[in-house]
Order: sequence, then C-alpha cells, then structure tokens
Amino acid sequence: MIRWLFAGLLALIALPLSMPGLAQDTMPPAPYAYNQLDDPRLEAEASTLMHSLRCLKCQSQSIADSDAPMAGDMRHQVRSRILAGESPDQIRRWLIARYGDYVSYEPEVSSTTWPLFAVPVLVILIVAGVLLRRLGKRRGDDAGEAA
Repeated sequence: MIRWLFAGLLALIALPLSMPGLAQDTMPPAPYAYNQLDDPRLEAEASTLMHSLRCLKCQSQSIADSDAPMAGDMRHQVRSRILAGESPDQIRRWLIARYGDYVSYEPEVSSTTWPLFAVPVLVILIVAGVLLRRLGKRRGDDAGEAA
C-alpha cells in the first residue's frame, strides 16, 4: 500500500517537471521569420530596424541575431509591416506599445524613461561639485599656510 502511494506521489511530482520537455512548437515558423524580402531596399530597412530591437527571450541579442521562436515572430512582424508600407518608426512605436520600452535598444525619452537620462547627468554634476569644493578648500589651505 505504501509502495503504491509512494509511486503515485512520485508520478504526480514527475509529470509537471517533464511537461516542458514534451512541449514543442507545432506551428511552422512565420514566412518572413527566416526569409528576406525580395526588395533589397526594404530588406535593408527591415534589417536596420531588427538590429535595434531586443529579443525579449534572449535579452542580450537583437531579434536579427536571435534564433528564439519569439524573435522569429518579431522579424516576421517587422518584414510584413515594412512590406505593407509602414515606416520603421511606426513599427518601432507599435512594438514598444506592445512589449514595452525594453524592446528597443534606442529608448526614447518619455515619462517612464526620463530618469534613465537624468540620473547620470545629476550624478556627474554632484561629483563635479564635490570635487570643486574639495579642491577649493585645499587651495585655500595651501594659500593660508604660505602666508
């Protein structure tokens, strides 16, 4: 009885752990995930845009360099939308609206990203002020000793 209970408990634990290994992408990749556009000018626009967009799964690669299925879907979206006549800026705005600011390697200054641009400038100004103040005191001390 205990042996069967133990085997059942083991099966209940093992089943959820094995599910990710059994999962596969059954859908074929999107047509433009791995195929370039016929028009070299449009493909150049798409490639430039894809190199400036971050793969959300890999996080350290652009969607142009990533082999993740999600990056393939994003490449397909970029190429399809360029083929439909949208500009790279329109596509970038659509992807940012859909996935957030993190998707872009070239973030725009907005209400959510301005601290990323302002804080480094503020830190540099504070450090410069502290250094100037210390150097001013040191020069004042040196002038007092010389007299």
